[in-house]
Amino acid sequence: MAHGRLKLPPEVGCPALEQLRQDIVTCRRCDRLVAWREHVAQYKVRRFQKETYWGKPVPGFGDPHAQLLVVGLAPAAHGANRTGRLFTGDRSGDWLFRALYRAGFANQPTSTHREDGLQLINCYVCAAVRCAPPDNRPLPVEADTCLPFLIREMDALSQLRVIVALGQFAFDQTVKALQQQGKRLPKPKPRFAHNARYELESGITLLGSYHPSQQNTLTGRLTEPMLDAVFATARQQLESRVEPNYDGQATRVV
Repeated sequence: MAHGRLKLPPEVGCPALEQLRQDIVTCRRCDRLVAWREHVAQYKVRRFQKETYWGKPVPGFGDPHAQLLVVGLAPAAHGANRTGRLFTGDRSGDWLFRALYRAGFANQPTSTHREDGLQLINCYVCAAVRCAPPDNRPLPVEADTCLPFLIREMDALSQLRVIVALGQFAFDQTVKALQQQGKRLPKPKPRFAHNARYELESGITLLGSYHPSQQNTLTGRLTEPMLDAVFATARQQLESRVEPNYDGQATRVV
């Protein structure tokens, strides 16, 4: 197919992330997701008829030395599944990159294609599931199949201090990944809420945020000031010189 011609730029300075990206891009473990992502890439919507779709799993991108990791749900069928870069070319990305720009984690507030000059600053973006799912709803078995990729990504980001999980699905998968990494979680177990904050014994802060999907942004469930507040918290955590005081108890800020 034509979409196979698209290529990703190398992940400079981090062989572990580069190998991970290659492993993600070549993955064909979930038959349903493979069939759907390739169907969408071949039978395009009218507004993108002249574009070459990526049509493969979408790896994370950003600063390989990032202290901030942003975890989304999955590539959008006509967003990242088309452009080959997460949150690029869709309305959720419009919200996310504006917020990252305002918080100083991106050099520009927009992202339309992989060569538009966007650079993330001290930030890395990935997704819990790497293929565009039908109706934007991965099956539990598909999420479990993708989970090792998230774990490897978190392992490779050696400077990681703050994780922002966009939506309950990404939040729950991030908690699973932390558990499988052997991280001791606060008690009670972290539960998703917008701008909830949990301190882990490893010095990592986990933040929850509503996903910037149209379902949330058009209804007013998520506003730009609400999203800004999450990344302001992330910035505050990174700029603090004091190590988190982990006492095994959950800390929530709502």
